[in-house]
Amino acid sequence: MAATLPAGIPASHPAVATPGPHQPLVIIDQPTELPKPDEALVHVEWTSSTPLDLHRADGGFAIQNFPFVMGCSLAGTVVALGADEGADDTHLRVGDKVFGFVADYLPREAGVQTYSTVPTYRISKLPANLTLQEAVAVPTNLVTAFHTITTDLGLDLPWPIPENWKPAEAETTILVWGAASSVGLYTVQVLRHWGYKNVLAVASGKHHADLEKLGAAACFDYTKADVVERILAHTPSSSAGPKVPLIIDCIGSTEGTLWPLSKIAEKGSVVAVMLPIIHVHAEEDRVPEYEEDAAKVLVGEWKEGVVLKNVRTFLYAENKFYRDHLQPEVIPTLLEQGVIQPNKLRVIQGDTMLERAQTALNLLRNRAPSGEKFVWRVAEEEK
Repeated sequence: MAATLPAGIPASHPAVATPGPHQPLVIIDQPTELPKPDEALVHVEWTSSTPLDLHRADGGFAIQNFPFVMGCSLAGTVVALGADEGADDTHLRVGDKVFGFVADYLPREAGVQTYSTVPTYRISKLPANLTLQEAVAVPTNLVTAFHTITTDLGLDLPWPIPENWKPAEAETTILVWGAASSVGLYTVQVLRHWGYKNVLAVASGKHHADLEKLGAAACFDYTKADVVERILAHTPSSSAGPKVPLIIDCIGSTEGTLWPLSKIAEKGSVVAVMLPIIHVHAEEDRVPEYEEDAAKVLVGEWKEGVVLKNVRTFLYAENKFYRDHLQPEVIPTLLEQGVIQPNKLRVIQGDTMLERAQTALNLLRNRAPSGEKFVWRVAEEEK
C-alpha cells in the first residue's frame, strides 16, 4: 500500500452533506483517505439518487451524527489501490472505470463526494456496453433485489445458473407491489432470469407493457379502487397454502402499500417490506415520520400467521458468497450479457455539485420519479 496519496490527488475534497433533518444540503471538506488492502480509492464522477437519500436528509433516518455525507451509489475511476496492482486478490486495476453500491453511513465510502475510499467487494468494473451514468443507476437497487429475494423470501438464485435449472418454486405466485420502482423493475427481471414464472406486478397502468416485456405474468394498477379484488380474483385458491405466498413491498408506505397488502396476505404469506416504512411523507414544509419495524404497523389488521420481513439491504454482505461475488462478478456479468436492463435515466442538471444534489432531493420530495432513475454528475473533471 502506498504511504502517501498519488500525485494529483488532493488531501481533502468536497462532499455533499445534510447538516440536520429537513435542512438544505451543504458542502463540507472531507479528508481523502488512502485505501487499505482490499480497498480502492475512487474518483467519483456520477451518482444516483434514491428514496434513502430523502429519508436521510429530510427525516434524519438512522443518522447518529451530523453533518452526514450523502450517497450510497457511485461511478468513477480507480485512482489508487490498497494492494499491489496486479495482485491476485483484486479484480481491479488503477484506471478502471467502476460503479457500486456503497455504505453511506461510513463517511469515507459515501458516494456524493469527489473521492471515495471503498472495499473492492462493493464495486464492479464497468462493462463495455454501458456508460458510467447508465451503470450508476443499477447497483443500489439490484443488490436490494437479490438480497430481498434470497434473504427475505428464501428463494434460490444460484450462480452460475446450473444447466437445466428450474427452481422448485417456479410456479409459486410472487407479488411485487411497486414494480415500476427501481427495486421493482430489477426484481421482476431477476425472477424472470432465474425461472420464476408467476410474478404479479403492481404499478401504474402506463408501466404495464414494459413490465410484461421484463417478465411479469400479469399486471395490476394500484390506482384502481378494486386492485385488491382483482389480484385475489386472478389467483386461484389452494388448500395447500395462501393464494399469494410471497410478497415484496418495494415502497414501504403504511397507507399506500401495507394497507392493501394486509387484505391480500394470508396465513403463511411472507411479506418483505422496504424500510423505512413511511407514515407521513416528506414535503417542503413537513418533516416525514417513519417506522423501522413492519410488525409495528397496522397491528391487528394482518391475518394471523402472516410473516412480515424488514428488508435491510446493507446487511447483504453477511452472505459471504454475495460479499465476494455479487458486485465484483454477478452484476457486471448480467449487465454485459444484457440480462438486466438499466433503469430509464433522468439526468439532473445544475451548475454545481450542490445544486444538482439539492435539485434531485427536491424532485424526490415531490415524488417526481416514475419508472426512471435520477442520476447526476459529482466531480466536474474526469480522471
